[in-house]
Parts: sequence; C-alpha cells; structure tokens
Amino acid sequence: MKRFDVTALGELLIDFTESGVSVQGNLEFEANPGGAPCNVLSMLSRLGKKTAFIGKVGDDIFGRMLAATVSDCGINTEGLIFDKAARTTLAFVHTLDEGEREFSFYRDPGADMMLSKEDVKEELILSSKIFHFGTLSSTHTNCREATRYAINIAKENGVTVSFDPNLRESLWNSLDDAGNEIEYGLSKCDVLKISDNELEFVTGCADLDAAANILRESFPNIKLLLLTLGKDGSRAYFKNIRVDVPAFTDLKAIEKTGAGDTFMGCALSFLLENSVDDLTEDKLLSLLTFANAGASIITTRKGALKVMPSKAEILELIK
Repeated sequence: MKRFDVTALGELLIDFTESGVSVQGNLEFEANPGGAPCNVLSMLSRLGKKTAFIGKVGDDIFGRMLAATVSDCGINTEGLIFDKAARTTLAFVHTLDEGEREFSFYRDPGADMMLSKEDVKEELILSSKIFHFGTLSSTHTNCREATRYAINIAKENGVTVSFDPNLRESLWNSLDDAGNEIEYGLSKCDVLKISDNELEFVTGCADLDAAANILRESFPNIKLLLLTLGKDGSRAYFKNIRVDVPAFTDLKAIEKTGAGDTFMGCALSFLLENSVDDLTEDKLLSLLTFANAGASIITTRKGALKVMPSKAEILELIK
C-alpha cells in the first residue's frame, strides 16, 4: 500500500490576477495561490486522492500564506521548505482576449529556484504511485539538480512518472535550455501532457499528428500522450489509438490560469483508477471528457489552486 497517490515537485507561488479598477482608477490585483504542480495536486485532492508536495517558498508573508493554503487543500506539506534568504516567487497575470494570459514573473531569485537535492524528501516519492513534475523546476542549476534527483528516485523504484512541460519562455536564459530540459522530461515520463504550441516548439512540426508521432518514436517510454488544444478540446494517443474530444464551449471563460493543471489533475485521477497499460478507446473518451470539463469550469473562476471544481460539478457539466 502506498501512502500517497501523487507527489509533485516544483514551483509554488502567488499569481496576482487582475480584479478590477480602484476608485482612483488604478488596476487592482488579487493574490491567488498558484504554481502548476500544486494546482494539479489540488485538483487531485478535490477528487479524493492523497497528495504530497516537494518545493520551497520564502519565509515571508506569501510563503506562510501558501503553506497554509496548500495544507487546507489537503496536500501534505512535509516536503515544503521555507527559505530565509530568498523571497517567495510572484507572478503578475495580465488577462488578454478570450481569457488568454501574459505573465510577468518576479523570480530573480525566487525561493522555488533554491530547492536543492538535499531538500528532496525521498520517502515522499517512494510512498507514491505517481510522481509529477514540470520544467519550471529546471530553469536553474540548483533546482534542476533537485528535479533530476527526484525523477531518478521515481524511475529506479517503479513509480509512474508524469510530465507537463508548462513552457514559460520568459523564465529561461535561452530557449535552447528550455528545449533541452523538455527533452529530458520526455525521456523520463510514462504519461505526458503537452499543449499544441509546446508540441510544435519541441518538434518544429506544425502538423499535430506528425509531431506526436515524432515524439512517440523518439521517446518510446511515453505510454500515454495527452495533447491539449485550447478551445478545440483535447486529444489522446495510446498505442495505435487516437481519440479526440471537443471542449465544453457553453461556459464563459474569464481567464485560463490553471486550465491545463486542472486537466492534468483530472487525467491523473482517472489513471489512478484505470491502469495506464490497459486503456481502451472508451476509457480514453471518458478520461478526456472528464478532464475537459474540469478545465472548462476552472476558466470561469479567478485563480486555480483554491477553487478547483468538485467531482459533482464536473459530472453535472458532462451531463
């Protein structure tokens, strides 16, 4: 018996999202707890799964707020460390048309970058069915070493590895570095969630089927490839099966922060109940439909980590 269903490693930060204009005419922002790995865990916890987080925040008001919020969401925080020297990472989110976003990060350095190999609690990974990570924990030497150490622990001990590149171009010294770290993640994961623009970035191919085939041929370790297509829904590639499911378009999106993370949390929840080695077309249809519905709901809310949809809400939308 495993103590946790999913342990994730990575960034935990504050997303300052636009919330209106003050009486003086100044733009107002709301401090929303965020960070892709913890968003995924929050969705999983909302669905009744046992989760744990490995990461670092500043020993400041935002770091303490984040730690309390993560714990309130039911996520185990034994692996969360406070850094007394670096401040908690902040991201200001500007909302564009149709809920698209532009990010301005304050992270030079941010506490999440300072996670070291020695900070990683091995027992959390060993006690998990799935280990999840992205690339923001590999932008700099310190956190890159910690991330690769954690991945290797998972691989050496038969823990299923899931990966979401979550490319944020402005956080990389060069896009070549980003490409290298994405390729490393691709070489290690069993389950991949990738967006259409990330798939084109990695392969240089605009044809999605051709690009997916390039990845699957180059990285045969990837058992399941989940492709998110924004307003066009999502797609799954498994063995010789390709399944497409359209998005839920009857909801009014206000901003899309956390949509991909919500999708991933829903997908991993499904995989915890259905073996990734034994998926059928019908199961993939169910997985994508459930994940699309969860992602659609989160776009109607500000932030992500604290406002994940319940299983009942997702099923009601599907119904």
